[in-house]
Amino acid sequence: MFAFASWLEQRTGHQFADYHSLWQWSVEQLPEFWEAILAYFEVQLHSPYSAVLQTNNGEVMGARWLEGATVNYAEHIFRQANEEHPAVMFAAEYQPLVSISWAELTAQVSRVAAWLRQTGLRPGDRVASYLPNTPEALVAFLATQTLGGVWSSCSPDFGTASVIDRFQQIEPRILFCPDAYHYNGKVFSREAERLALQDALPSLEAVVVVPSVGQTVAPGAYTHWQELLDRPVEPLHFEAVPFDHPMWILYSSGTTGKPKAITHSVGGILLEHLKALSLHQDVKPGERFFWYSTTGWMMWNYANSALLCGGTLVIYDGSATYPKMERLWQLAEEAGIHHMGSGAAYYIACMKAGLPLRQLASLSKLRTLGSTGSPLPPEAFRWLYEQLGPDLWLISLSGGTDVCSGFVGGSPYLPVRAGEIQCRMLGCKVEAFGESGESLIGEVGEMVITAPMPSMPVYFWNDPGQQRYRSSYFEDFPGLWRHGDWVRISPEGSLVIYGRSDATLNRGGVRIGTSEVYSAVDTVPEVFDSLVLSIEKEDGSYFMPLFVKLAPGVELDEGLVRRIQQALRTQYSPRHVPDQIIATPDIPYTISGKKMETPVKKILMGADPAKAVSHDAMRNPESLAFFVNMAARKE
Repeated sequence: MFAFASWLEQRTGHQFADYHSLWQWSVEQLPEFWEAILAYFEVQLHSPYSAVLQTNNGEVMGARWLEGATVNYAEHIFRQANEEHPAVMFAAEYQPLVSISWAELTAQVSRVAAWLRQTGLRPGDRVASYLPNTPEALVAFLATQTLGGVWSSCSPDFGTASVIDRFQQIEPRILFCPDAYHYNGKVFSREAERLALQDALPSLEAVVVVPSVGQTVAPGAYTHWQELLDRPVEPLHFEAVPFDHPMWILYSSGTTGKPKAITHSVGGILLEHLKALSLHQDVKPGERFFWYSTTGWMMWNYANSALLCGGTLVIYDGSATYPKMERLWQLAEEAGIHHMGSGAAYYIACMKAGLPLRQLASLSKLRTLGSTGSPLPPEAFRWLYEQLGPDLWLISLSGGTDVCSGFVGGSPYLPVRAGEIQCRMLGCKVEAFGESGESLIGEVGEMVITAPMPSMPVYFWNDPGQQRYRSSYFEDFPGLWRHGDWVRISPEGSLVIYGRSDATLNRGGVRIGTSEVYSAVDTVPEVFDSLVLSIEKEDGSYFMPLFVKLAPGVELDEGLVRRIQQALRTQYSPRHVPDQIIATPDIPYTISGKKMETPVKKILMGADPAKAVSHDAMRNPESLAFFVNMAARKE
């Protein structure tokens, strides 16, 4: 960040006294800022552009970036190839840590790309993957990118119907599929799922089966992964595609309808990820970057771009808590990880388990610790610093599948405040809006992005007239992107996100973010997890129940109820105390790890459960039975 700012001062003549002045310039001079990113990172364009940015009267939707320019994402990965450090390090439940050199990665990508080219894959053709988080998934992805293909991935723990809902929309020509996957010490066959996908996807022209360790692949109508690797190595060829050419298709959670096929551009992702990973996470050549993810979460796509910075990508396949909760911390020691990331839920679980991190692993190389997926409460900030020491840089970031990056995140210039996100990221004009559209500072408002970003979707795939795209972000504040989160921006520029605005709690006309309730409840050790709702009644008033999943062997007695109430009252306010506290066997989550507040609320308000939520979009669909039964009893 400092090197970039110093270079920028020499280039522009501007003086940036602090991060805020740099951010202010970046959002007020968007074309100049992104052109500076283009120049600073020496992005290789194969044809010139007519203008950096063109909009329709300043509207965020429909912005056009670097029209005329052509580029290739994979080319920028492989220009980092060297013999000084590995390209990839890989471990799994079933696999000790191994290193993959740049030469080996290049050779594998070359062979798979040659096979794809032989099948007739052309720029714009879709390649679908049902693979776990293994090097084979990375190789197939990079090979697809060399040819200008469009990548789309689902994790093998997705239900078959969920995968079909996603892939049918995009009509892939190629499918990469595992014979099985490993999780939590068990092996799950995907043979029946592969056959179902082949039947449901008539667009498929070829299927590649990747064998898992210790499994024997049965004969069938597919190509074996080894056949691709047995090909001779050819020099990599990088197909230059237009800047706004589709790169990959990600999917919304699909909890209440068919998942939206969110399509990002090659050039937009390239610029955004260079900025985010190099400047906002300080990933340097040779440093080891790890983010715990499955191939069905956008953080898999994001983490792969650490290779753009010359970093070594560390991959892990399996459960974060198998055979023990500390598995990821031990991986950090084994791989010498400099940058580690996970969902906030993992850190909270480690805190509640009382893990003595310093005794479990040597983490001397760890420089940054990333957290996303849900708000990280102040208690978890404090616990992590107590465990890992004052030199840790804890980066809480928030963005999402919609931009495959963060709107808000870390800055090495700024202090880390417990429970807060450090800053709005460069080039991201994030504001908190009041109900009448006024911009707020120091007050909670709707998160609105008031200027375009290169990594905003170019469109949703198979969305005639872009109706779903427009209705998803641009209807509440015409021309501006409403993200659907409650946020407060402090006078210092730090931020607190209070949860989804469509799950906002209403207490006597005062809006409360769900994250505040979760933060307080997380301090009660007997509570393993929680879900809070605000349910509107017929008379216009609201009923606020708090559902708690208790630690094993714990009962919800009057004493525990009082301590939960006291935690909420003292840490926040009497308004945060729920009307009722109810023990539940489990808390419903999406496959990507988000609490399902809105679907549960709809069920309890009388909606048909089959219409309120798709079981295939859930990590634990059996958890809904408690709430369905509760709604039935009320009837």
